[in-house]
Amino acid sequence: MKKILFAFAFASVFWSCKTASTSAITQKEEQVLVNINLNEIIDDKVLVTVNAPSILTDEITYHIPKTVPGTYSEDNYGKYIEDLKAYNKKGELLNVNKTDVNSWSIANAKTLDKITYRVNDSFDTETGKDFGDGEIFSPAGSNIDAGKNIMLNTHCFVGYFTNKMSIPYQVTITHPATLWGATSMTDLDSSDTNDKFVTARYAELVENPIMYAKPDYTTFAVDGMEIQIAVYSPSGKVTAESITPEMKTMMTAQKTFLGKIDATKKYSVLLYLSTMQENDAKGFGALEHPTATTVVLPEMMPKEELVKSMMDVVSHEFFHILTPLTIHSKEIQDFDYNNPKMSEHLWMYEGVTEYFANLFQINQGLITEDNFLNRMAEKIAKANTMNDSMPFTTMSANVLEKPYKDQYLNVYEKGALIGMCLDIIIREKSNGEKGILDLMQKLSSEYGVAKPFEDKELFTKITSISYPEVGEFLNTYVAGTTAIPYATYLAKVGVTNTTEKVATNVFLKGQSPYITVNPQTKEISVIPDIELNNFYTNLGLKADDILLSINDKAYSLVNIYEMIGASQNWKENDAITLKIKRNGKEQIIKGKVKLPYEEKAGLKSTDASKTKLKEAWLKA
Repeated sequence: MKKILFAFAFASVFWSCKTASTSAITQKEEQVLVNINLNEIIDDKVLVTVNAPSILTDEITYHIPKTVPGTYSEDNYGKYIEDLKAYNKKGELLNVNKTDVNSWSIANAKTLDKITYRVNDSFDTETGKDFGDGEIFSPAGSNIDAGKNIMLNTHCFVGYFTNKMSIPYQVTITHPATLWGATSMTDLDSSDTNDKFVTARYAELVENPIMYAKPDYTTFAVDGMEIQIAVYSPSGKVTAESITPEMKTMMTAQKTFLGKIDATKKYSVLLYLSTMQENDAKGFGALEHPTATTVVLPEMMPKEELVKSMMDVVSHEFFHILTPLTIHSKEIQDFDYNNPKMSEHLWMYEGVTEYFANLFQINQGLITEDNFLNRMAEKIAKANTMNDSMPFTTMSANVLEKPYKDQYLNVYEKGALIGMCLDIIIREKSNGEKGILDLMQKLSSEYGVAKPFEDKELFTKITSISYPEVGEFLNTYVAGTTAIPYATYLAKVGVTNTTEKVATNVFLKGQSPYITVNPQTKEISVIPDIELNNFYTNLGLKADDILLSINDKAYSLVNIYEMIGASQNWKENDAITLKIKRNGKEQIIKGKVKLPYEEKAGLKSTDASKTKLKEAWLKA
């Protein structure tokens, strides 16, 4: 399981992966019974009752996860648990000692009957500034909005007893009839106010999020897999039906690309759209599970941008069906939620997955060759800003600690480029007949959902089923400190580096915005104390000028993404009219658009003699 940080540069503007068993459990089996009460929510807090299995020790500890697979950060979900109490069968309180933020030790455990506690949600405490460093990334968090929406990532609500993670869990959720739970699990209760879900062990429960809201979902089939798209849009602006055609096209293409690899019969996409208010989610992106993806995006995004974002993040998450959900190490198979041991192979889990999320689009005709090469060029540029001498395997194994955690985002840049280079090597050695997807298919046959590999043995196994050059690359550039010579590998498919002068966004330089928003008034203004680009200087715009309208269309926080989207269609010397407020007085500014330009590195196919291999790389 993983987290993909969806990079909305303008987020800073606003405020300065084991299919669950669903067979019934007989009462004679040892099990953990959980009740989550969504009918009586007090101060955004939900009551959870956990009936304990048989305890044979004098003392037992109940844990809420410190981290979950795919987040690659220590988030301490226990900080949202309040008033935990333990009772014996007579209803008497047992002594409870909180040993750390995520653990509670219970005395006289042999007499333990149940524990109760309240769960607070994470969305309304987010600042948007510290994700991965103490603040829970929204797709891994929780929302409790009585009668409207409950984002129920199960690891936020349910924990485990020491040495009891491998026994079945039966979770009953009571809820208003107006709310429906979207999930890939099967509800074993036919009523419209109670849901009952069963998993074979704790890890499977954690892998199955549920989103409760007014029913808004679609379903469709792709090559025998049932796909469910569920949406929570506070204003009703976005519906599941409105985004389903594009999602169906994308997921059909993904299944075609993957071929025979198939790890699940049902897959759910749970989309939560944030109002961007102070008490709502601010961490945008997605978190994958074996049979589901939770996605959080701003509701204010124009539909075209929303769909594009959904395609980017969901395509990545969906490919995790292959790795790490099917191909993974023992560190992931036997994940320790409170003392995690990380695998060395984020280059594969995240990097190859990200590469596939781009490759399938050119392979299936969803984007052009230029689009794909531009994406790879951007990844090279971003990877070059990271620590290129840090062994990727070392970073991966220590990703929860500094300085390694600071390099985590490189898994989506250099990690994807590692996948690209391996793909080119295999294509060259096989005369275009095979690629990295063939390698991953072999690994999925060798290992699988229930058969993990040893971390230290993976490179040897990959080399044995591919080519010596693949092993040499992995040891030199992934486990070693040598920078990857991307140009050398791209030349094998006739692609070379280029540079060109391109227009950039008038409101953004890299990840630094030129505008900000007052959350109280919702007004958009020019950021002070920065050097403005020629769009601003040409029009005479100044620091703290409030942008009221552009070309007779009013803008504010409510539709700022529409303003940004419109600006991307502006051409050099287009006529433009702005209404601004300066020092409390409104005024009109008329002029011409002057776009900022920068030199941008790119990639182009220039060697026609390599066309056959290039076509095999991109289209086979």
